[in-house]
Amino acid sequence: MNDAAALRIETLRGAQIATQLDALAELRIAVFRDWPYLYEGSADYERHYLQMYLDCPRSLAILVWDGARCVGASTVLPLVDAPRELQLPFLDAGLALAPIDYFGESVLLRAYRGRGLGVQFFELRERHARELGLSVCAFCSVERRDDDPRQPPGYVPNDAFWHKRGYRKEPGLRATLSWPDLGEAASTDKPMTFWMRKLEAVR
Repeated sequence: MNDAAALRIETLRGAQIATQLDALAELRIAVFRDWPYLYEGSADYERHYLQMYLDCPRSLAILVWDGARCVGASTVLPLVDAPRELQLPFLDAGLALAPIDYFGESVLLRAYRGRGLGVQFFELRERHARELGLSVCAFCSVERRDDDPRQPPGYVPNDAFWHKRGYRKEPGLRATLSWPDLGEAASTDKPMTFWMRKLEAVR
């Protein structure tokens, strides 16, 4: 495995993402198998889900390459261009969609974690928001029961990292997304809670 300095970061926008769609889908399937997502991935689900980024000229995908292998990825697009189920919690709360950039996923193979790439993902997506004149960044995280027997011993959620990046959990903003859990063929609804940050003005 190469060191962090040898990794290559590629940014793709809108329809350009199609050129690396398979790499992005394979990475999502691999990483989201772990707790707390427990995602039983499929090519069909990935094609349907990732289409929203291909259809949006203002979307961005950030890919991390170690040689010819895609080892990390992060996605973002304006909330006004996101699916309705992601917009509804904000509309129901009386919040305007126009200023908000929606952060999709950040996925990184385990061997490449702890090397600053997660911070870079946030910085690059926040830069994307500023370039588009957006002032708020938001993402959502799945909620699992504390007593779920599938939770691995010693699991530490990302909450402290997100807080350090300036994001705050918004319990009143909840969406429902569906995917099949490991070992299941049918998708089931999962509660998702949003985290938000208002970007500081650049001087």
